[in-house]
Amino acid sequence: MTSSASTTLRLLFPQWQGGNNPAYHFGSELLNWLAPTATGPVEHVPVARPDDVLLSSENGIVARSALLSQARNARRLIDKHRPDRLVVLGGDCLVDLAPFAYLNERYDGELAILWVDTHPDVITPSEAEHGHTMVLGNLLGEGDAQFTAEVSRPVKPGNVMFAGRRETSDDFPAIKAKENELIDRLGLRTAGPEALASTSAPVLDWLQSTGAKHLAIHFDLDALDPTLFRSLLFSNPDPAVPSVDTYPSGRMTMQQIVRLLADVSGVVDIVGLGITEHLPWDSLALHRMLAQLPLIGTPG
Repeated sequence: MTSSASTTLRLLFPQWQGGNNPAYHFGSELLNWLAPTATGPVEHVPVARPDDVLLSSENGIVARSALLSQARNARRLIDKHRPDRLVVLGGDCLVDLAPFAYLNERYDGELAILWVDTHPDVITPSEAEHGHTMVLGNLLGEGDAQFTAEVSRPVKPGNVMFAGRRETSDDFPAIKAKENELIDRLGLRTAGPEALASTSAPVLDWLQSTGAKHLAIHFDLDALDPTLFRSLLFSNPDPAVPSVDTYPSGRMTMQQIVRLLADVSGVVDIVGLGITEHLPWDSLALHRMLAQLPLIGTPG
């Protein structure tokens, strides 16, 4: 077993089934290529390559069995190293289930989580069937029983804050109602993109109030403004894909995210960073085109 002394484990997790979107797999691989070279151990969570065939629902959640298997494989790889810190390169948002559950155990239930995301990811199979929309709810001990069972020590609600969240449209009444009910019931803190545009104070104040010494950060790239960064769900150029314009897109800039996380790192020990939902449509289109060209492409 690998020593855990000062270990930062990088977990490569190209999960795509949680959003039933094959492009997440390619996006995760490209994100891994773009990221700085790891200085510690690296593990690859085994994920079946997509064949562009969308998956079916299993008892209310698309690809339930695959998602549970992958979460358990991720935990097995984490337990192999017992690291102090984790970097997760996804994949859809559900990739952070096992890593953040581990970190909360590792830090005796005192882990704080900053959820940098346009959406809160706290709904249940009663409102939708995609697992990546449920991950934070699962970490809080809410939602589907099979997924909450993967979290032996639920995260304290007071130790969770949303950064960059926007209100869900009235076009999704069941989702909006569930999100607001859970956020209000558990008292989860929120700072929208406007509140964080020029200051990190709302997040720093929350961190001070928790007294937490260790923080995990979930960074869903869809917190970014799609007019400035296009590799997001909201920028899918395929006209056959239903529009998601009514489901709110992000409004933050890369500079704002960098400033926020730098400010946070100055007051707390960051022990987890998950980066998710990378959908590089132009690179994917180019990849597919190259495969069809003479001499360089795949025969047949």
